Amino acid sequence: MSAKTRVLVVDDEAAILRFLKPALEANNYEMASAGTVAEAIKRIAADTPDIVLLDLGLPDGDGKDVIRRAREWSDVPVVVLSAREREAEKIESLDLGADDYVNKPFNIGELMARMRAALRHRLQRKAEIPVLRVGDLEVDAVRRRATRAGAELKLTPKEFELLSFLARHAGRVITHKQILAAVWGPAHTEDTQYLRVYIGQLRQKIEEKPDDPRIVLTEPGIGYRIAES
Repeated sequence: MSAKTRVLVVDDEAAILRFLKPALEANNYEMASAGTVAEAIKRIAADTPDIVLLDLGLPDGDGKDVIRRAREWSDVPVVVLSAREREAEKIESLDLGADDYVNKPFNIGELMARMRAALRHRLQRKAEIPVLRVGDLEVDAVRRRATRAGAELKLTPKEFELLSFLARHAGRVITHKQILAAVWGPAHTEDTQYLRVYIGQLRQKIEEKPDDPRIVLTEPGIGYRIAES
């Protein structure tokens, strides 16, 4: 990158900020910080960062309020840094519009990979890339065909739609509700068993070992993620 990518870290823990600053700068990020919900909203609006790292526990409110309010007018990628173990917290954050979450304590290498995926996803949304590539898997949205290692996959229309939706969000956790709403419509957001059946069918067709998937990964209790490589 020629210009530094601007990241806003929303966290009131000084130790986390001290830990993140040198790691982010070493990876060509320019870091700014905010310690409250109110300050975070103000800085997202005024500074237009390229990506936000967001802690959920803030002194003046819940970090999910930052996501909720920012999504009214901004598509900035948001990666949640969560010390909360409850799946419901992560699911709500993702459903509100967060791009991903990383559990505290976290490995800096994993965090950087999640940030890169979130930034790529934003570019893909803007560019509307017609052919999506994930490893040796290719999903051609124009021709409505998918191949793996050059061999065409025989998918039903709904299986292709499911794979295409997941591929557009490669590297990002997508909740059951988000997938069901996008592929089957808002009336089906609670049909998680229906989704599991289709994921199973899809894995039979695209995975070398469907019982040990390497492409469509399960995020237990939350949803699914397509691996990036």
